[in-house]
Amino acid sequence: MSTDRPPSASRPATVRIDLDALARNYRLLRERAKPGECAAVVKADAYGLGIERVASRLLREGCRRFFVATLAEAQQLRAFAPDAEIGVFEGALASTVGALAAIEARPVLSTLEQIERWAGKGRALLHLDTGMNRLGLRAADVAALAQRRDLLDALTLDFVMTHLACADEPAHPLNAEQLARFTQMRSVVPHARTSIGNSAGTLIDAAHRGDLARPGIALYGGNPFSDRPNPMEAVVTLTAPILQLHDVGEPEPVGYGATYVASPPARIAIVGIGYADGYPRNLGNAGTAAVQGTRVPVVGRVSMDLISIDVTGVPRESVEVGGAVELIGPTVGVDEVAAAAGTISYEILTGLGSRPAREYVEND
Repeated sequence: MSTDRPPSASRPATVRIDLDALARNYRLLRERAKPGECAAVVKADAYGLGIERVASRLLREGCRRFFVATLAEAQQLRAFAPDAEIGVFEGALASTVGALAAIEARPVLSTLEQIERWAGKGRALLHLDTGMNRLGLRAADVAALAQRRDLLDALTLDFVMTHLACADEPAHPLNAEQLARFTQMRSVVPHARTSIGNSAGTLIDAAHRGDLARPGIALYGGNPFSDRPNPMEAVVTLTAPILQLHDVGEPEPVGYGATYVASPPARIAIVGIGYADGYPRNLGNAGTAAVQGTRVPVVGRVSMDLISIDVTGVPRESVEVGGAVELIGPTVGVDEVAAAAGTISYEILTGLGSRPAREYVEND
């Protein structure tokens, strides 16, 4: 086990990343992707968990294709993954073409201008917008490209790809509509291999995956589906210490705005974590934590550095100053935390701030 911050740090809120669990998640996804390949999406600092440690472990597992969002992320990854194939979702911008070519990154080309810019400069992916209405060539762009034999001949494509808007709901009709559009639109490059599946798509079936799956959140333990249990193993545990304990002898408000009033007999623990550490402010009076495996409510508002939890129902001998409180982990999963905060697990993980220490655990 290693840590990116000395144990003596004054605010020992800690994000514990189980790299063995990450590896097992990748193996499961890779198996489901067969006979196709399985890449790994490591954008946003590997969803907030640290791209160098995460990608290094995935390289050990045999992953050779990675996706990032930006040139800067590609450069960071290339520094310790010299042989990896790196796809860059933002594509070939006027300001990044030279640098992308220099590190042999592979832009995801989403416009005719990007295709013209990148022609003859290296390998790439072609992105078709089939219904997400975000990045990607639309039908009119594809028709125009079909008339540009000079551009098509200058392209060296690894894959032609699209992105499903509703893969987290496998029965959603838009999925079938997008796949049908993709089949039609990709005829402009009929011999190119395909890349379709994100995390959910990887786990649905071959039609939703293509020849290359691109899982992201599932690698990190988040549930890729919105309508079924999570098939992935938890990777992240977030803990913070109890700084102070109060026994409540008479009704008293807790925290800013007096939004919660503790009634006796009650015991309130003050915990050293807040929204500056990435714990969402809107979990005040809505979140759940755990002490020694016992679930307890977050009471009062979340402040910048502190939260309050009601530990009345926890045996007194199990609660002490300095003891660890689980905010994300085996008792309170990341998707539960996200739901209580009115968001998704992606935002929870990528929002974990720089203050908590990172601990990486691996035994395999």
